Amino acid sequence: MHDKIKAYLNSYTDSASLAFYRIAFGFMMLLGLIRFALNGWIDKFYIQPSFHFTYYGFSWVKPIGMYTYGIFILSALSATGIIAGYRYRTSALTFFLTFTYIELMDKTTYLNHYYFTSIIAFILIFIPAGAYFSVDSFKNPEKRFTKIPRWTVDILKLTLAIVYLYAGLAKLNSDWLVNAMPLKIWLTGHAGLPIVGSLMLKSWVHYFFSWFGTLYDLGIVFLLIYKRTRLLGFAFVVAFHLLTSLLFPIGMFPYIMIISSLIFFSSGFHKKCLSMLADALRIPLSKSEGDTFYKPKNKNLYKGCILLVTIFMLVQLVFPFRYLCYPEELFWTEEGFRFSWRVMLMEKAGYAQFVVSDAKSGKSLLVDNEKFLTRFQEKQMSFQPDFILEYAHFLRDHYRAKGFAHPEVRVQCYVALNGRLSQPYIDPAVNLADEKESFAHKKWILPFNESIRGF
Repeated sequence: MHDKIKAYLNSYTDSASLAFYRIAFGFMMLLGLIRFALNGWIDKFYIQPSFHFTYYGFSWVKPIGMYTYGIFILSALSATGIIAGYRYRTSALTFFLTFTYIELMDKTTYLNHYYFTSIIAFILIFIPAGAYFSVDSFKNPEKRFTKIPRWTVDILKLTLAIVYLYAGLAKLNSDWLVNAMPLKIWLTGHAGLPIVGSLMLKSWVHYFFSWFGTLYDLGIVFLLIYKRTRLLGFAFVVAFHLLTSLLFPIGMFPYIMIISSLIFFSSGFHKKCLSMLADALRIPLSKSEGDTFYKPKNKNLYKGCILLVTIFMLVQLVFPFRYLCYPEELFWTEEGFRFSWRVMLMEKAGYAQFVVSDAKSGKSLLVDNEKFLTRFQEKQMSFQPDFILEYAHFLRDHYRAKGFAHPEVRVQCYVALNGRLSQPYIDPAVNLADEKESFAHKKWILPFNESIRGF
């Protein structure tokens, strides 16, 4: 086994594949950041709100007023550096840090493709994606390599495989397969579409989308791996993601996945794409050619990078299953839900009315959430326990500053999950002001009345 691993780590492939992915990924990121800015979302999500929901352990990561625009600009510049392969390592590291900082500023905006982007950005720091068709390789022949370690390409394929396979496993549940939920809710909302609108009301269409989505996620990687089925697989990728983009507001994710799936194609295909790009930019591709194999300058550092990336990927394989450590229904408590590739599996709606009282004076008041939260923040808060707890702590601190000697915070909260009737969500007798945030199970979440079977 050791000899096989060693032989694999010493095997090489064409560097055109990494160069192609570097350019494609960087371009998609730059486009996404520009889109975010042009839609006014920097101001809407990070500047305007007076309060931001933070990730546990990252409460120090917050917007910095108007300087937040600077973080986005720096992230866009580093994405440009990745595209050009200019000071590649620095550009990749800067992009990872700035984009991840943006992702962590407010968990209200959490999306799976943000997490995917951070993972890929982290991996790019450690692989020689700037060794071919880059400013660095043009300027310095010592950084130019036409052959790079095979694992540096395969790790990108593995990352994409994890996303798809885990998303498919997550769909193996009774709500998705037996009840066609939540697609039954979402698709009926598209009944007004021309030509196909009436189909969106058909029960068999809801089940077709549910089952096809499951089979797609579980099988698409295998179609892409094998040369004979690769074109068919890519056709499925394009059709599936364009359809989801049309029906659901999930931003850049469909296009990121379409572009990323091209990493499964041969290096010959990637080189042809780079050749066409070189012709369009009038850059002689011959400046990148040769027969040089990537050799790390510091072998110990290189081995350390391989070890670090291996550990990182092992974490990615195990981390999505942390929900098994919690006793209650995952979709209800959402403990272990994020960062686990559970894509579009829930439709939750909540109502949360907070009451702040002073244990010393007996004074109490109903909280108007609109005084502190945007509508989007309030919507997300109303059905997510960690949001509810963080907001309760904010209210405690706010009203303590307003003169409440010993503020207590309780909430009347009701949540509807995947078309079910709304039911009580949080124990109204619990003083959330005294509850501590941690990775432990939140016992003040009331039990779910039903069971959802599956992964």
